Amino acid sequence: MKLLALETANEQCSVSIVDEDQTLYFQCDPRAKAQTQTILPLIEQGLQETQTELTDLTAIAFSRGPGSFSGVRINAAVTQALAWANDLPVIPVSTLQALAQAAYRELGLREVTAVLDARMQEVYMASYQLDDQNIMQAIDEEQMLDYVQGATYQKFTIIGSGSALIKADLESYPQITAHADDIATIARALAKKQQWLSAEMALPVYLRDNAWKKIADQGKP
Repeated sequence: MKLLALETANEQCSVSIVDEDQTLYFQCDPRAKAQTQTILPLIEQGLQETQTELTDLTAIAFSRGPGSFSGVRINAAVTQALAWANDLPVIPVSTLQALAQAAYRELGLREVTAVLDARMQEVYMASYQLDDQNIMQAIDEEQMLDYVQGATYQKFTIIGSGSALIKADLESYPQITAHADDIATIARALAKKQQWLSAEMALPVYLRDNAWKKIADQGKP
C-alpha cells in the first residue's frame, strides 16, 4: 500500500507519501495562500524522491474541509484530477479530524474539541476521542456555529485557530496545525479496510451553503 496525502485547507500546503508503516516523504510550505503555486511541485518532488509513479498509488487522501474556502477547493480539485487521470480511488478526510489527530501527535491529547476560525464571527467545530487504533474519531457532528453557540458545543479541551474566539480565558497551548501527515495517518487506517471512494467523490465540504457570496462580501477572491 502507498498513499499520497494532500493538505491545503489551512491556508498552507503540505504533501505526504506513506506506506503501511511509515512516512516516505513529507514537505510543508507554510506560506499563507501559496497552495496553487506549491502543491503540484511538492507532489512531483515526493514522487521523484520515493521513486513512485502515480499509478503505483493505492489511493489519494485529501483534506476535504471545512476550512479556507480556496484551500479546500484547491485540495479537492487537484485530488480529483489526479485520481481521475490515473484511475485511483480517493479518501476524503475531515480537516477537523486531522486537527484532532495533530493534537494527539503533538501533545498526546486523547479527547479534544477541534475549533477552526470560519470568519464572520463563526467557527467550525466537532469533538473527537482516540480509538484503539490511535485514530481520533468524531463523537458528534461537524457544525458551523457563532461564538456563543460554540462555547456551549465544547465537550473537551479545545484546540485550533478558533479556540480563543469562543473562550477568552483559554488555557495556553502551542499552536496546533494539521499537516498532510495527519491526513495520511487517518487515511492509512481507512485504506487498510478499503474504505475509499471513486474519483468523482473528491468533493469539498464547506458547511456554508453560500460560501461564494460570503467570501465575496469579505473582500476575498
